[in-house]
Amino acid sequence: MIFNTLEEIGQKELARQDKYKRRIFCCTSTACLSAGAGQVHTSLDQSVAACKCDEYEAEVVRTGCMGLCSSGPLVRIEEKDQDPILYGNVTTELAPQIVSRHVPMGEVEDEPDRDDQDLSITPHDMLHYRASLRKAGKKAELDKILIPLDIPFFTKQVKVVLNETGLVNPDKIEDYLAHGGYKALAYVLENMTPEEVCDEILGSGLRGRGGAGFPTGMKWNFVRQESTNGKFVVVNGDEGDPGAYMDRTVMEDDPHRVLEGMIICAYAVGSSAGYLYIRGEYPIAIDRIRKAIRDARRRKILGKSVMGTDFGFNADVRIGAGAFVCGEETALIHSVEGKRGMPRMRPPYPSKSGLWDAPTVINNVETMANVPSIINNGAQWYASIGTKKSKGTKVFALAGHLRNTGLIEVPMGITLREIVYDIGGGIQGGRGFKAAQTGGPSGGCIPEEYLDSPVDYESLTKLGSIMGSGGLVIIDDTTKMPDFANYFMDFCVDESCGKCIPCRVGTVQIGKLLDKLIAGDGSPEDLEKLERLCEIVRTTSLCGLGQSAPNPVLSTLKYFRNEYDDLIQQPGTAEGSMD
Repeated sequence: MIFNTLEEIGQKELARQDKYKRRIFCCTSTACLSAGAGQVHTSLDQSVAACKCDEYEAEVVRTGCMGLCSSGPLVRIEEKDQDPILYGNVTTELAPQIVSRHVPMGEVEDEPDRDDQDLSITPHDMLHYRASLRKAGKKAELDKILIPLDIPFFTKQVKVVLNETGLVNPDKIEDYLAHGGYKALAYVLENMTPEEVCDEILGSGLRGRGGAGFPTGMKWNFVRQESTNGKFVVVNGDEGDPGAYMDRTVMEDDPHRVLEGMIICAYAVGSSAGYLYIRGEYPIAIDRIRKAIRDARRRKILGKSVMGTDFGFNADVRIGAGAFVCGEETALIHSVEGKRGMPRMRPPYPSKSGLWDAPTVINNVETMANVPSIINNGAQWYASIGTKKSKGTKVFALAGHLRNTGLIEVPMGITLREIVYDIGGGIQGGRGFKAAQTGGPSGGCIPEEYLDSPVDYESLTKLGSIMGSGGLVIIDDTTKMPDFANYFMDFCVDESCGKCIPCRVGTVQIGKLLDKLIAGDGSPEDLEKLERLCEIVRTTSLCGLGQSAPNPVLSTLKYFRNEYDDLIQQPGTAEGSMD
C-alpha cells in the first residue's frame, strides 16, 4: 500500500530533524507576520548561518501559531534533553541575540570589506552580539521577553485540532507525515467500511464547530445513505465573524490535517469530489491549502486511486468574496456554483440536495480537523473530553480587554472564569469584568454573574448566546453595552444579503432605534418597540444571519437593561442630553 512509502518518508524526515542539536521555531501565522515575523525569520536564518558552526547545530523552522498572539512574533527553542524555551515580542534586533545565546560559534576569519548597503548579518556581527550578551543589560533584555511555558495560558489548554500547529512546517508534507499525518486515512481505507467510519464519528459525539452544533456523524450518514453516485464534500473556511481567526489559523498552519479529514469524510459518504471554500481575505491560507493539495496529488493521496485503493477523490479551492452570509451553507453552495451568495429555504437540506442539486456534506474547517485524531485515538477517547452533550474541545479566538489574547483550545465545559482569569490572565489594567460575548455578531453577551457557567452548546443557549464558530470577546467595565450592541448591528446591516424583508429592513430599523436611544432622543415606547422588532426579525428571517442578528441587542437588554433605561430622556432634562 502507498502508505508504507509515505510512512518511510515521514521516518526519513524525523531522522533528518533528529540530527539537529537544536531547532528554532518561528511562528509565521498571520498574527505574527503582521507584527514582523517574516523579518524575524530572515534575521534568525542569517544569524544561524553567520555562526559558522557545525551543520547540525541548529535549524530555523517556519511554523504555525503558538497561541499567544498578543506577544507575537513568537520564537521557540527546542534543544535535545532541554525543556523548550519561548520568546515573545521578538524583533529583528533581538533575533540575533537569541541565536547568540543558544547557538555556539565556529571559527571566524578576518572580516572582509563590506558594502554599506549590505544589511545581512555577518559572523563578525554575531561576535559583537555575543560580546554584548556578556553584559548584564543585554542578558536582562532577553530575559524580559521570555515567556514561561507553565503558565495557565498553556497548561489549561487541551489540544486536539491545534496539536501540531507551532510544531510542523505547514509547507512541508514530509513534516506532517513525520508527525503521523495521513495515518488515520490509511487506517480507514484498509480497515473500515464507510458505515463504520460514520458510526465512529457519531460515537465520538463530534458536533459541527461552525456554530449550529449538529452531530457530524449523523450528517455524514444522511449523505452516505443517498443512493446517487454524484456527491460532494465542502469544507467551509469562510469564517466571517469580526475578530475570529480559528479556521484561518488551522488552514494556514496545518493544512494537511484539514485535507486528511476531508478525504476521510469523502470516503465515508461516497464522494469523489470536493471543495474548500475560503474567503478571499485569507491569501496565506489559500496558498498553503493549494500547496497541500498539489503535494497530496504528487504523493497519490488525492486522485483516481487514493493510496493505491479503488477509492478516488479530488479536491479544489473556491474563493469567496468575503460576504458574511456565505457562511450559511445554502448561500455558500450558491457561491461555489458561481451564483450570488444568497440563502434559500430549507428543506431540502444540502444532505439531500446541495451542490448542483447533489447530496452534499458541508462541515467547517475545525470540524474536519478533528476527524484524524478521532480515527487515530478512537471515539471513546474523544467522547471522554468535554461534557455529556458537548464532547471534545473547542478552539476560540480570545480577544478583548485581557492580558493574554490569542488562539486557545479548551475542553467543552470549562468555565468562563477559567478562560478569563486563568488562560486570559485577567482584565487589562486591573479593570472589572463586565461581559463576555460568544458567537460573534450572532452571539450574545454574558454578564459577570454567570462567570462560573460552563462553556458548552446547551449552557450558552440557556444564557441567550451561542457557541458560534469560536469568537470570544471579553469586555471590561468601561464599555457601554448599547454601543457594543450597535456595533454588531451595523455589521449585520452591512452584511445582510437583502433577500428577505425581515433581515433587509428589520436590521436597519433596529439600528435606527439604537442610534436614537444612544443619542438620548429615545422614549420608553422606543425601547419596547426595539424589543418587539428584535423578536420579529429573530423569528421570521430566512437564514441564520437574520435569525441571530438581534442576539447582541436582546442579550444586552436582558442583562444590562439599566444602561438602556439610562439613555431614555427623562421629563425635565435638556433635549438630546445623555447620562
